[in-house]
Amino acid sequence: MRSEFLNFIKDREYLYQCTNLDGLDKLMSNSSVVAYIGFDCTAPSLHIGSLIQIMMLRHLQKFGHKTIILLGGGTTKIGDPTGKDKAREILDENTISSNTSGIKKTLEKFISLEDAILVNNADWLNNLKYIDFLRDVGIHFSINRMLNFDSVKTRLEREQSLSFLEFNYMLLQAYDFVELSRNYECRLQIGGSDQWGNIVNGIELGSKLNLPELFGLTTPLIMTNAGKKMGKTAEGKTIWLDSKMCSPYDYWQYFRNIEDNNLGRFLRLFTELSLDEIKELEFLKDQEINEAKKILATEATKICHGEDAAKDAEKAAIANFENKDSSLLPNVYIEKQKIGDAGISVVELLYITDLVGSKGAVKRLIAGDGFRINDEIITNSNQLVALKDFDASGFIKLSIGKKRHVKVTLL
Repeated sequence: MRSEFLNFIKDREYLYQCTNLDGLDKLMSNSSVVAYIGFDCTAPSLHIGSLIQIMMLRHLQKFGHKTIILLGGGTTKIGDPTGKDKAREILDENTISSNTSGIKKTLEKFISLEDAILVNNADWLNNLKYIDFLRDVGIHFSINRMLNFDSVKTRLEREQSLSFLEFNYMLLQAYDFVELSRNYECRLQIGGSDQWGNIVNGIELGSKLNLPELFGLTTPLIMTNAGKKMGKTAEGKTIWLDSKMCSPYDYWQYFRNIEDNNLGRFLRLFTELSLDEIKELEFLKDQEINEAKKILATEATKICHGEDAAKDAEKAAIANFENKDSSLLPNVYIEKQKIGDAGISVVELLYITDLVGSKGAVKRLIAGDGFRINDEIITNSNQLVALKDFDASGFIKLSIGKKRHVKVTLL
């Protein structure tokens, strides 16, 4: 290809599908292209499942293309049904607004917001006249075809409810692309491969409304060996990109503990090491592969949390795992009154420290000998932890599985 950007993302394994690769190559090799990626505002931070898209924004900027970040203040009120077994929780305006601010803070760690166009689709979707919208946009959508999109078909095949509200989502996302094309000369939408149908809808709508040719490009979904989307630890803990929701240490550990067969791909996708450096690392075996994973973890953490946090996380991990020194582990603080005179159950302790997603998950962890306190396996989910169990410095060490460790410190 002639486009430096497209060659780059192909070599780094970002490129999965494109609606017209030859046409996009010609366009991107001759001029700067305006491209957009959208994020719904369902949480106060993005998580690692959005990291490929964020890295795409980062690379678009480096190659001189103009980026539009669309925050879905409007579409969040509906919720994308793609890949969901049930409708998302309906969020109120204040929560959506707060989440929008949090996502902006997350994004500015990775890209220059000054060099991007930030838009919120609530600005146009909130003011739509519904009848006019159906007449101007809805007329171009075939119900027969919409029923065959995976996001719809999967729900219907499982006999799970799909509300009319959610059914409208694909119309609104298509309309977003048209709106950005008209107002910002946006020609390219990028998303995960599960967004292919929604992206194609926007391109076809643009064609029917006689806009310049629009293009769609998707990135691969990263799946674990168990067939689950990338984004959570084995214990069900979401890997958020906000350090208050997921510490740099836990972020570092996530990449350190990836499956061996993902090493080369993750180095290409989530670090900025050269391809030559990556080739030297991805074919290492046995103990050497663990050293390559440390490099991956440090380089990925550096991009998200900064060089100092990445080095501190690496030092803490090496101190704990290799030197048996717990002093540098990340701290989780708990008030003494929550322990109380009678003590607190190990299930409640692990749950209130937010280290595992649910009490059920804690019990399963204990049943599988996956939880330790001060390196001793806990086998009884009714066991109590009392104030006397904390050492003179006021902390105990909790271990979740073999690779996740924290200090719980009394306040």
